[in-house]
Amino acid sequence: MDKAWLDGLAEVVQEAGRLVEDIARQGFDTQFKHPEERRDPVTTADLACDAFLKERLLALLPEAGWLSEETKDRPDRLRKSWVWIVDPIDGTREFVRRIPEYAVSVALARDGEPVAGAVVNPATGDLFLGAVGLGAWRNGTPMACSRIRGERLTILGSRSEMNRGEFEPFAGVLDVRAVGSIAYKLALVAAGEADGTFSLGPKHEWDIAAGVALVLAAGGRVHDGAGRPFRFNQPHTLTRGIVAATREAYGDLALLLERHAPRRA
Repeated sequence: MDKAWLDGLAEVVQEAGRLVEDIARQGFDTQFKHPEERRDPVTTADLACDAFLKERLLALLPEAGWLSEETKDRPDRLRKSWVWIVDPIDGTREFVRRIPEYAVSVALARDGEPVAGAVVNPATGDLFLGAVGLGAWRNGTPMACSRIRGERLTILGSRSEMNRGEFEPFAGVLDVRAVGSIAYKLALVAAGEADGTFSLGPKHEWDIAAGVALVLAAGGRVHDGAGRPFRFNQPHTLTRGIVAATREAYGDLALLLERHAPRRA
């Protein structure tokens, strides 16, 4: 993998972002995976973007497996060394409400290890691109998962988790800012826009894989809620949360989580 190949990936993801916005302007239908609770929306934009990405990404790397939120899972991916891990629209609730905090999220993993990630915010065109060992870029400019510390750590938090009170134990300890998509939050941390982000509840691989790759490519630190490095393309796609931070903030954030985070089974 080289920068030219990575730029080809960026082009595909940017096209996917433009497709999402075209559909947003034309109008879209919304259904719910759990209709009785009106939970987990999926739109015609999610499905169209998924089909577009599957065609283009498998043409870019035909030997890869495929894991996407909007594609029925196939066990043959587990026999593949390379796998694409995709969320066509991470933050569909924000997309439906037209809050510009959703993202097209694409990761490439090899033998379980995150290799490359691309995240684009379709509403703004903001593109984050990276490959572990090669570097990371925001809109073509090199980026680093690093920032000057303030008196308190600035953390990007899930709007829904904040509404449920999950950040209340950190009141007065962290400065928490609500942002929608977890992929977008991780990309912003990779670019040094915040000290970190965390979610201690389960997350699917497609939610976080691209963001994990970006944080690592940009020199940051990231692990699951149990402190372990991520291994992707697993039979069960749920992970045990995520903690990501700049290299300067990682130690302090880990200590604050140990002191203040509620214990989970």
